[in-house]
Amino acid sequence: MHQLLLWIPLLPCAGFVLLAAIPLCSRREPAELVSAIIGVGSVGLAALICLYLAAGVFLGAPEAELQLSLWNWIGVANLQLEFGFVADWLTMVMLLVITGVGFLIHLYSAGYMRGDDGYRRYFAYLNLFVAAMLVLVLADNLVLLYLGWEGVGLCSYLLIGFWYRDPANGAAARKAFIVTRVGDTAMAIGLFLLFDQFATLSIRELNDAVVQPAVDPTTITIAGLLLLGGAVGKSAQLPLQTWLPDAMAGPTPVSALIHAATMVTAGVYLIARMHPLFTQSEIALTAVAWVGALTLLLAGCSALVQSDIKRVLAYSTISQIGYMFLALGVGAWSGAIFHLMTHAFFKALLFLAAGSVILSLHHEQNIFAMGNLRKKIPFTFICFTIGCACLAALPFTSGFFSKDQILILAWQSQQGFSGLWLAGVLGALITGIYSFRLLFLVFFGRDGSASVRCQDENTPAMALPLLLLSALALLGGLLTPPLQAVFGQAASGHAPLLAETLAIAAPLVGLAIAWRLFLRRPVPTQLPARLQTFWRDGWGFDWLYEQLLARPVLALAHLNRNDIIDSVYKGSAYASRQLNLFFAASQNGQVRWYMATLVAGSILFLALLVAL
Repeated sequence: MHQLLLWIPLLPCAGFVLLAAIPLCSRREPAELVSAIIGVGSVGLAALICLYLAAGVFLGAPEAELQLSLWNWIGVANLQLEFGFVADWLTMVMLLVITGVGFLIHLYSAGYMRGDDGYRRYFAYLNLFVAAMLVLVLADNLVLLYLGWEGVGLCSYLLIGFWYRDPANGAAARKAFIVTRVGDTAMAIGLFLLFDQFATLSIRELNDAVVQPAVDPTTITIAGLLLLGGAVGKSAQLPLQTWLPDAMAGPTPVSALIHAATMVTAGVYLIARMHPLFTQSEIALTAVAWVGALTLLLAGCSALVQSDIKRVLAYSTISQIGYMFLALGVGAWSGAIFHLMTHAFFKALLFLAAGSVILSLHHEQNIFAMGNLRKKIPFTFICFTIGCACLAALPFTSGFFSKDQILILAWQSQQGFSGLWLAGVLGALITGIYSFRLLFLVFFGRDGSASVRCQDENTPAMALPLLLLSALALLGGLLTPPLQAVFGQAASGHAPLLAETLAIAAPLVGLAIAWRLFLRRPVPTQLPARLQTFWRDGWGFDWLYEQLLARPVLALAHLNRNDIIDSVYKGSAYASRQLNLFFAASQNGQVRWYMATLVAGSILFLALLVAL
């Protein structure tokens, strides 16, 4: 049974190799159907294997664990690592999300990307993306995890800049790549520190070693903060969240894959997988919690004022990942992974439904150019409504069950009203407002300038994933993963009636506010213009980084526009050439000149001897 673990990442990787090798075998691009069968089928087969393992192994034995060692990968001095995979319930939840939701996104893409010149290349990148994420979550050591970690970073660069002929798309891809490298560098330093202290990078051995009494708590705290730095970069949390809104430059299904099933969930998985290390440092755990709390509020406020449909969803992802970090920081490990799973369902649904809206409006993304679309694309409207209800965590949706679990555990861990719990409730209120603001502006009200050109572009390949994701988004809250064996804690608890009432009421109040402001009697401007601009621009983080980092570098480049260092080398080369020309002039082929220089040299030599 454990041999099947190899096939889970191998199938998407094989799909990538086949799609990438086709131009080497034929000068002509393959038919779109061939590329779709390879791209969609490889991920679909991997999803079936994951379902088989989950049903055949883990459902019957929640404490089960599969291990597979393939070969000795690294053997340098004390660093001895195998290329191996390990799977427990935490891994299985991630595998089911990546392959299941990933398969539906691939299937949707088969219809969405039809007619694109890069159809084969698109599916090749998409398969590689899924394969890298699968390696990340299956890895039994942090070096192999880091290989998958960098793999998803590369694929995000390739897919965000997929339409590379537009310079803006290339700039967005480079921004994502560079910003996430900051977090990746912190994570790499953390790995060096852990290996220096514990002489191993095996995940199991590290998690056993960090709980020993003799471990230096300062080392644990520094290592935890460095790993948090990596997680912050990959999951777009404060202060490295600036890349994700611009990542909307790629095709809409790519946005769905990044936000729902792959890259941004990697940071949450890393902290959850290394939870024994974080539990040994109160400072590191507190940092995780407050990073999440601040991020969910800041991103939620930014989502309130966006005009691009995809940027609203991008900021909502940053905010929802903030909820997961908040849960991790208060020790609600199971709640964080539960919300990761439900978020994958409804966020993939929202992005794919948004893709149908954009396609039906001939690639219009401005929500103020939309309106009254519920009558023109009713199926997409129903799917989008379900997604917004789950995002807002309305009662009995999947988002309600997972977010409620986080707030209850946050209440319990903080023993009552606290800043973290209040941040979670306020975030729920804000989420309700921006979720239904988006729904009301796009699907209700009067026709916008783009609405009059609306034509339903949903194909069966696009409609089926939307239908299945709608069902998962509504009913996914019933699929509570049995993570007690991994984290050793109960999945849920209880809070006082007042606390639970406030948590449930917050998104309903948000819905009422959105209805009053954007549907019943729309108000032109609800916030001061400067505040709207400030939030729309992401609280000025891009401006700040431009002033602190970009401008000084550009100033140095301008000062050094003639390249001082190169000038030194060019100067030495020029001096050598001139000396060569000077001495070459003495080689003129005339004997009397040679005799004269010999006599002059002899006289000079004798004079030096006399002088000395």
